[in-house]
Amino acid sequence: MTGERWKTVRSRWQDHWRLMVGVAALATTLAALCHGFDAKLGGLLAEAERSAYDAAVTRFTERPDRSSQVVLVTIDQPSLERIRDNPQYTLNFGSWPYSRNLWARVVEQLEAEGARAVVFDAVMDERGSDESMDLAFAQVLRTTAIPFFLGVSTHPDASPLPPVDFQAEPTARQAPAGVEEPPPGDETFPEEAFPEETGAETFQDAPAKTLLPDVPPEQMARAVAFPARAEGRSLPALDYESSSRERAPSHPVHPIPVLVGAVEGFGLVEPEADADGFMRRTRFAYSDGHNTFATLPVRVAASLLGASAVEFSGRTLRLGSRTYAVDADGSAGIDFGGQMHDRFHSVSLFAVLNAWVLRGQGQPTKLPPEMFRDKVVVIGGNAVGLNDVKATSFSSHEPGVVKQAAVLDTLLGDGRFITQAPLPVSLALVFVVAFASVVLLMTTRWTPLEIAWPLGLYFGLGWVTGPFLGLTNTYVLTALPALAGVVASVSAVAFNHLVANEETAFIRQAFSRFMEPKLVEQMIAQRELPRLDGENVEITAFFSDIRGFSTFSERFKDDPRNLVRILNTYLTRVSAALLKEGGCLDKYIGDAVVCLFGAPMRQADHALRACKGALAAKTAVDRLREEFRAQGLPDMFTRIGLNSAVNFVGNFGSEQLFSYTAIGDGMNLAARLEGANKAYGTVIMIGARTYELAREHIEVRELDRVRVAGKTEAVTVYELLALKGGVDARTRETVARYHAALALYREARFTEAAAVLDARRAEAPEDGPTQALLARCQRYAEAPPPDFDGVANLDK
Repeated sequence: MTGERWKTVRSRWQDHWRLMVGVAALATTLAALCHGFDAKLGGLLAEAERSAYDAAVTRFTERPDRSSQVVLVTIDQPSLERIRDNPQYTLNFGSWPYSRNLWARVVEQLEAEGARAVVFDAVMDERGSDESMDLAFAQVLRTTAIPFFLGVSTHPDASPLPPVDFQAEPTARQAPAGVEEPPPGDETFPEEAFPEETGAETFQDAPAKTLLPDVPPEQMARAVAFPARAEGRSLPALDYESSSRERAPSHPVHPIPVLVGAVEGFGLVEPEADADGFMRRTRFAYSDGHNTFATLPVRVAASLLGASAVEFSGRTLRLGSRTYAVDADGSAGIDFGGQMHDRFHSVSLFAVLNAWVLRGQGQPTKLPPEMFRDKVVVIGGNAVGLNDVKATSFSSHEPGVVKQAAVLDTLLGDGRFITQAPLPVSLALVFVVAFASVVLLMTTRWTPLEIAWPLGLYFGLGWVTGPFLGLTNTYVLTALPALAGVVASVSAVAFNHLVANEETAFIRQAFSRFMEPKLVEQMIAQRELPRLDGENVEITAFFSDIRGFSTFSERFKDDPRNLVRILNTYLTRVSAALLKEGGCLDKYIGDAVVCLFGAPMRQADHALRACKGALAAKTAVDRLREEFRAQGLPDMFTRIGLNSAVNFVGNFGSEQLFSYTAIGDGMNLAARLEGANKAYGTVIMIGARTYELAREHIEVRELDRVRVAGKTEAVTVYELLALKGGVDARTRETVARYHAALALYREARFTEAAAVLDARRAEAPEDGPTQALLARCQRYAEAPPPDFDGVANLDK
């Protein structure tokens, strides 16, 4: 930012900082009110916040490595098909949902693989058609050393469980009352899985020995419920939304009694979906008004970590000796870390079941070595037909088991759930964004920024809060600050375009008659009146004049109106060409045009712009000559001089009348170069500094080294031919021949130089510099000048 621009910005801040603070505070207040009443507003802000959360999570929380704590056994479509197509498996386990002896075999195999625990992301709340299979499954769970955890669903029609006194001594894992424990060493399942090969009795043929009785409600309640304590708040209620949109109580559905005492623990498998159906958060523990219940991952982690209860205190969840950061309401965002296949190793159900068969036959299991060793194995559905497809931030089609696995992996692993920053922190960001928006737009008053900034807030604020989420697992509200920023931006734009319009009208009315329109618009943009003082700035000055204008105007001494019309047409064409390249018209002096490049608007490429403007002006005049020739008007030629130098630029004049112009030796030289074209037969002559700044983009001919009147220092001057690559081969030959002759001329070898030029003069008979240098060489060959230094003097 230039010094003048910075001065303008600072002035606007000093004039309006109180207004800026007020607008930011108002925008923050409105945003906070919208946040508080969003439900009554239709939840649009919550929906936008969920979208922003999803974008931040997917961009910045994806994990590079798979879990080292949890492995999945997936009930995938190939498993369903291969079990169905295997007659022996179908005979022993039936079709989906399989007989529970299949899960017994899976548990046995996972125990053999060294798994730490098995978690079944499903419920078993209906007795099997053959209750002996349920009893046999329970027996396996009791006799194996591996803990098994099972899900529990809820339903409004389920019977409430009696309150549990967790202070009382819990009973050991045992079979329900009335169920006979098998003696040690008794085998409920045959050792061989395939009866056709061994002659053993099948599971389907095994008769049910007894009708399994129910367990006492108190025992059921102690098995399903789990202690949970929350200081200063109540746990979320188990309820559902009825058809009348009212909340109605819900209760856990009792698992089959035979599993009570056999399963290590039961946990809720609530969907916990947001309003849009996506799984993003978990609540850890619930209450039905009588008892408290842990979610399935929490129940597993509590058992493995030796925790006797779930404890909430402030924004902390405690399980035994482990603590976890959660939100103030006891919930937390699930750190999925990516899609299921990216986060967890998984093995198909069929592979595990087949491994059990191979192990019984003494063959290698073909399972990945050490896949399950010391891991918690979560069994869940992955097949489309199981209707357990859920949506997460990473995918709209994820198996529901990924939620249980992700929560459990966090509880057992790094313990970092995604939490929301406290509301005051988010509101602080809201104020910062709103304040930055109003300050930026009210101080710069740049129309492209007024459009781009609100769009940038809407689409880009997540790139500020997202990395913070990735580093800290803390989500700062993003849609709310964006909303406040947009409100503040609209307010700032309204100020710029309503209040500033009054100043614009005043400046235009007061100064448009005395100053160039571009300078007036610059003052409007900067809100700064012109001053009589100026500054030293490097610019490129443009001077042009009509060759022989006195003779030209003599033709119209009896028709001055037509002369004015012709002159106005000429000035309009030349001016338009210059303005298109960013030039600032300084003045018209009769038929002469003075233009500045690089002031008042700073232009780093002012020299190149001036060269482009000069070439465009020459082209415009050439077209105008053709028009004049067609109208029978006299021919018109123009000459142009360009020079780049540091000049003093500003408003010069009196308090009554001033104009924006430049003064200095650089301006004088540009005027001299314009006149010098006559001596060299050229159209556009440029100074050495202009050539130095634009040399990479232009084609030139070095004309001579000259000394202007009143100066002792010689300068090199050039003829501007075209932009880079715009010179034809014939002209290049002419220029090369001229440079060769010029080198001989500077060595005072005038005869040789004349011979070089004269030898091919017929090929470029209209080349003015060739004719001028040839004439000078011929003259000097006859009468060499004394003290020749190769420098030509430019007279006034």
